[in-house]
Amino acid sequence: MDRKVIVVTGALGALGRVVAEQALARGASVASVDHAPTQVPATHKQFELGGVDLTDAAAAKKAIDAAASHFGRLDVLINIAGGFSFETVAEGDPRTWQRMYALNVTTALNASRAAIPYLIASGAGRIVNVGALGALQAGAGMGPYAASKAGVHRLTEALAAEYKGTITVNAVLPSIIDTSANRASMPKADFSRWVRPTELADVILFLADDAASAVTGALLPVSGRV
Repeated sequence: MDRKVIVVTGALGALGRVVAEQALARGASVASVDHAPTQVPATHKQFELGGVDLTDAAAAKKAIDAAASHFGRLDVLINIAGGFSFETVAEGDPRTWQRMYALNVTTALNASRAAIPYLIASGAGRIVNVGALGALQAGAGMGPYAASKAGVHRLTEALAAEYKGTITVNAVLPSIIDTSANRASMPKADFSRWVRPTELADVILFLADDAASAVTGALLPVSGRV
């Protein structure tokens, strides 16, 4: 990852922080984009943009342009921004479907469209999305979330086909990620079976690196021990 410039969306969340930290440790420069506020001063290796609504195309473009301007270029976009909701189809709020689509699909779409010109100019552009293993076969209560993550899968495939030979576009499909929020919501689960953020970050950064230059359009399950 040495000398690569990476934008990580959702970078202030549990997984995003780990991905950003590991990318920095491997020599990359990282722009961290998130809806949450931040006041971390910019350096030559790290640039945080908080308060960004990636569901708004203009805001997403402004953030991506700012990151590219700060570092002088952009090589990799890692789309981690998203959300989760557990509701049954019959009893849930119809607005949840719109919210899940906006948080999971629209954020990735807007960031990707804004980043594409820079990724083409890079000559080794990469997009890595975060889908979900649960979107391959949705369980009860997973309808809105799984449908939106299935949209991320199809977006990944479409972008990979459209930019084949120019930008690689892949997605990781985790099962349950071992985060404090997931532990709190499922206190009786066996946490040791879940995917650790560091494990998922390793796969994401592999797809973002030169070693994965021949991989595009892949939906890569990262199921841990589930």
